[in-house]
Amino acid sequence: MIPFLPDGRSAAGPPHRRLLRCTEAAERAGSFHVQGEAGDARNSGTIALAEDHQGNCSGILQAPGVGTIEIRRTTDHTWAKPDDDAWRARPGGGAAPMGDDHTGGMSATRAEPGLGLPSLPARIAEPGEAITMDELRLASRNHAMPLEALRHELTPAGLHYLLIHYDIPEAEPGHWRLRLGGAVDRPVELSLAELRARPRVTHTVTLECAGNGRALLDPRPLSQPWLDGGVGTAEWTGTPLAPLLREAGLDPAAVEVCFTGADHGVERGVEQTYARSLPLAEALREDALLADTMNGAPLPPQHGAPLRLVVPGWYGMAQVKWLTEVTVLTEPFTGFQQVVAYRFKQEAEDPGEPVTRIGPRALMVPPGFPDFMSRVRVCERTAQLLTGRAWSGRPPVTAVEVSTDGGLSWQPAALGPAADTYAWRPWHHPWHPEVPGTYRLMVRASDASGRAQPAGPDWNRQGMGNNGVQVVDVVVR
Repeated sequence: MIPFLPDGRSAAGPPHRRLLRCTEAAERAGSFHVQGEAGDARNSGTIALAEDHQGNCSGILQAPGVGTIEIRRTTDHTWAKPDDDAWRARPGGGAAPMGDDHTGGMSATRAEPGLGLPSLPARIAEPGEAITMDELRLASRNHAMPLEALRHELTPAGLHYLLIHYDIPEAEPGHWRLRLGGAVDRPVELSLAELRARPRVTHTVTLECAGNGRALLDPRPLSQPWLDGGVGTAEWTGTPLAPLLREAGLDPAAVEVCFTGADHGVERGVEQTYARSLPLAEALREDALLADTMNGAPLPPQHGAPLRLVVPGWYGMAQVKWLTEVTVLTEPFTGFQQVVAYRFKQEAEDPGEPVTRIGPRALMVPPGFPDFMSRVRVCERTAQLLTGRAWSGRPPVTAVEVSTDGGLSWQPAALGPAADTYAWRPWHHPWHPEVPGTYRLMVRASDASGRAQPAGPDWNRQGMGNNGVQVVDVVVR
């Protein structure tokens, strides 16, 4: 991240990285024309701007020689460096076609000036603010796994959690092609039939959305309003990625591999095709898969058919669906989903830290039966066997503990074996409430790395990695 001085010169990094001026080219909330300077050549890009409910304007700029920048407007028609440290820039943000540039400068597609693309700002809910219509629209397309589905070792495809950033692409398997290129000696294009003719393996893997638990934060970041069901476990079958990369002949300077899907849309005013990268070492893991099968059946459309990436241990944003391109890079990828989204950050201008591996978490099947609206449980004064699953992106889960008194005391649960290295483990714990009343049940997990679930979620601006302990309220009668 490079802070800019008041005249646009960078305080660190190459001296040519300089923003000259930005002038309005559309309505106040829309696309803006940018002039930048890279060496002696001037280039144009765009800024997608949005205005929040308090009249504050902010946006995402992408321009050659400038990078990918989160900026704020200082006057009605220009952007200038304010006295505070609000400007932050990321190098390498120029948008090049996938495969034409393997230096990492392959960010989201720039909008043409004046298009006025939708550009809702990232914001935090006001105190007491109810779920918004935009959040409801997201929740109607994406869905959590019902917690009673924890009874299944393999989550049925229709119950597995689902997050779709844009639209489910129209895919014709017979015409689908995967292109592997970038910093390789032998670029290749493969059909599904050719991929399926390669050696095949199956891994049972638990996947979890990085934003799982976001709606439980206070204040609440506005996005997909997950409670705690953004998870699922499936058998994924396909061909390992690593042999394909090695056969292509990796450039010795390669550092990352970028994965691009077919889903296309606009996010915070930036038009883009979904893309994420992995460090080369992660892409070369033997358990990273190009999967075409889920639970023994062809991938469903909503889960990435006909081809998706599966990287065990990483949060869901890395599991690129509808995979069309694999590009080897010699510099870190600077696309929107990599350097703007999926960051642990406290302030809007904070560059943040990247979201990577899944934190330890345990969930229980809520006992008894539920109230329709509140989901508070009702149980009888009889012996209960509390059950659930626990997982981590740094396996194995080594302990699960249960509290039946709101966290005042904890008892160890019995753990069963996991079906695979990165699959969740079953647990169970007996409970016999003898007195009528209201009980608060809680469960927490810890893993081999020594990490344990916190009592409550750690707040961050994007609502990422929230693995606070599960709370289930039960009325015993």
